[in-house]
Amino acid sequence: MNCLTNWLLMPSFLVVLLFQEWHAGEANAQVAPKKTIVSIDGDKFRINGELTYQGRVWNGKSIEGLLMNSRMVQATFDDRNAETRSRWAYPDTNAWDAERNTKEFIAEMPGWRKSGLLAITVNLQGGSPEGYSKSQPWYNSGINPDGSLQPETLQRMKQVIDKADEIGMVVILGLYYFGQDQRVQDEAAVIAGVDASIDWVIANGYKNVLIEINNECNVKAYDHEILKPARVHELILRAKTRSTAANHPLLVSTSYGGNTVPLTNVVKVSDYMLLHGNGVSNPKRIAEMVQQTRRVEGYTPKPILFNEDDHFDFDKPSNNFVEAIREFASWGYFDFRMKGEGFDEGYQSVPVNWSTSSERKNGFFKLLREITANK
Repeated sequence: MNCLTNWLLMPSFLVVLLFQEWHAGEANAQVAPKKTIVSIDGDKFRINGELTYQGRVWNGKSIEGLLMNSRMVQATFDDRNAETRSRWAYPDTNAWDAERNTKEFIAEMPGWRKSGLLAITVNLQGGSPEGYSKSQPWYNSGINPDGSLQPETLQRMKQVIDKADEIGMVVILGLYYFGQDQRVQDEAAVIAGVDASIDWVIANGYKNVLIEINNECNVKAYDHEILKPARVHELILRAKTRSTAANHPLLVSTSYGGNTVPLTNVVKVSDYMLLHGNGVSNPKRIAEMVQQTRRVEGYTPKPILFNEDDHFDFDKPSNNFVEAIREFASWGYFDFRMKGEGFDEGYQSVPVNWSTSSERKNGFFKLLREITANK
């Protein structure tokens, strides 16, 4: 039999898998080799085969294998709603500029890396540009209603991930956000958005990317059932299966809202666990959350990582950052502009001053340098 006959006689699902693998191979052959590879070894992270913060001990606690991070989800922000776009005007120009935002973000990345920051969380649907919002009429979605991806958002995201790859940083790439998931028309489109996102990461050859299906899956504002706690594991499995079939396996998880311990269905299928410290005013509760996560049915040794926490007190002997470290969990800084604060404050509030321009930002990076020994 000739090759065409062989293809015709194959089961359809096998033809699809083979085509995906061939297509991904063709795409990867056309992109430049990447410099940064993230992997997991038990409950520890490795970058380019080496444990992160190799050999580092702080206050008697090993941080080898942790992944200190910061929530920077507005790196590719834009607003397609003409009625709300003016809200994000820069104070010096009285206009919003998405390209300026990304350019200034990228300019700061090497400095963050030198301070010991190894990962940033970004999101195709961003996050609330006000920090916390009751309603979100703006339109900041890199995923279109039919699940296809928005080219301008991808262009900016590519710049961010390329820079991260260049300087040895990991990107936690979120796909959906509860303030924007309603922009996607139905469940089929949500699934298509996951597929398209995974294919885009593979086509670009990225190996420094961790996938976060959605931010805080248990928030009631989500419109689509498949993004909610009972079913979100379906998308985690789909992303893992799709990337593995393309011979480019990606590490996948999802996050829960503040002060929430992950459920069994997510724990069993996730490559790493994402927790949030929002709402946790007692630092000892951070340690308790980590302990409880390790006791969830189906848990096997895997990294536990906070990638959102809006508590600070960085000058105190006990704070959420410190207590996470003491339980061998990575910690992530979430900084938004509080009421009455100026342009220098907040990494999530748009427009963003991406420099370490405030006392709060400097407090975080000072403690980060101390813990990671990046002086």
